[in-house]
Amino acid sequence: MTDQATPTRPQNAGAERIEQAIRGTKRRAALMPYMMGGYPDLATSVEIGKACAAGGADLIELGIPYSDPLADGPVIQAAGTVALDNGATFDGVLGVCRELSALLPVVVMTYANIVQARGAEAFCASLVAAGASGAIVPDLPPEESGELLAHADRAGLALVPLIAPTTPDDRLSLVGARARGFLYTVSVTGITGERSGSSAYQEVIDRARRATDVPVALGFGISTGEQARAAADAGADGVIVGSMLVRLAGGPDPIAAVRAAVQQLADGLDR
Repeated sequence: MTDQATPTRPQNAGAERIEQAIRGTKRRAALMPYMMGGYPDLATSVEIGKACAAGGADLIELGIPYSDPLADGPVIQAAGTVALDNGATFDGVLGVCRELSALLPVVVMTYANIVQARGAEAFCASLVAAGASGAIVPDLPPEESGELLAHADRAGLALVPLIAPTTPDDRLSLVGARARGFLYTVSVTGITGERSGSSAYQEVIDRARRATDVPVALGFGISTGEQARAAADAGADGVIVGSMLVRLAGGPDPIAAVRAAVQQLADGLDR
């Protein structure tokens, strides 16, 4: 994936749907649950996604299971392994996307090897055909994202980049200019997972907002309604919650458990 010059942000149907969902929410911030496609199996993951929508989600981040998920913590890594063992594939998870995208915007989260194996253009076309509004590729460096960004823009797919508290200022400016749909802002240094506390939210959100004109969504370590509210009060336009929901998806009565947890998070974001 060779780099290209940063293009002017074009009209992009996927980005527009995402931004409308975020900016149009009646809550303090949009609620963006993460779910692992195919976990515990494909059919159940469809119902879990529907439970997220029924519980009050504004968007869904849909993970494609991968054998070496560098950005994911142990809960999501384990879920991906189970999904792969149970036969989840790229095409199978896009089938989940197709059903859920009729309810709300879906942003697919995957890794660069999966993109490279299919080619950037075919990858983008596949996601758009499945109804996806955006894609997140956390291990793709911004300096190498030009080819995928160009194909995503042409296809009408929002390529959503990530920044961390350790992202240098010069790279932050590059990432912020290339953001589509929203800028995924990592709240802490490290991998995904449930954490306590919310003291650093304000600083990372303010820094992200200075670098971009798209909505800012905060993720990593958010698992309670109180943390979600704290992120929104610190200025986040969206709140991403993953590990806690994935853990519930692997437990007893996962559909009811996930719906109740998403509703609790939504209540935390109510004005």
